[in-house]
Amino acid sequence: MADMGNHWEDLRKQARQLENELDLKLVSFSKLGTSYTQREFTSSAKEKGKDSDSSPLLNKSSSEHMFDTMGMEIEQLLARLTETNDKMAEYSQSISLTAPNAALLHTLQRHRDILQDYSHEFQKTKANIAALQEREDLLGSVRRDINAYKNSSGLNRRTELYLKEHEHIRNSERLVDEQISIAMATKENLQAQKGFLGTISQKVNAISNRFPVINSLMQRINIRKRRDSIILGGVIASCIILLLLYAFH
Repeated sequence: MADMGNHWEDLRKQARQLENELDLKLVSFSKLGTSYTQREFTSSAKEKGKDSDSSPLLNKSSSEHMFDTMGMEIEQLLARLTETNDKMAEYSQSISLTAPNAALLHTLQRHRDILQDYSHEFQKTKANIAALQEREDLLGSVRRDINAYKNSSGLNRRTELYLKEHEHIRNSERLVDEQISIAMATKENLQAQKGFLGTISQKVNAISNRFPVINSLMQRINIRKRRDSIILGGVIASCIILLLLYAFH
């Protein structure tokens, strides 16, 4: 039994360590997204006052590399935390079959909620940065197309411009499809967690129904407590009345 308790504590320590690492990574990831937005806004403001295509809106080589690297690290941490939570769930199921433990189930649910919050925050930040990258690509491509169109003439160049614009629209549709896929995956994950918690609740109810004597004993104790409370209240009220009578006479 002690070994099982130590195993649970080891899992909890591992989960807390992964959660702390994820928290730090997500803060840095969010700052990267904020920096990405500010740089795009500054570059757009410069483009309004100066018509120049000599430099891109963003330093793509460094920013995208940081974005991809940090995203991979966060995904790995999320996968490890998910695996740890699954091990904690398996442990709680084995313990619940012999001795239900509400504190253990509460702890497991709290770690699952933290994992879900971190996953949502990561997907939201990742989607925002990806949208900015997509917008930058579209704006840069449009500027190049406009310059190419100004420097050339003829039906062939115009047709090529239309084809590229069509490709831009398809890229935008692909980005929307990815966001829908993320939302569907999140919904399926929530449904799976709901089913898992429902199963645990059924097992706890089944175990409590196996011991009707305990339920009957608890009811008798509650009745006895209520009766003692009524008697004590009556005694206190009688004492107060006698004191009042004594005080006024």
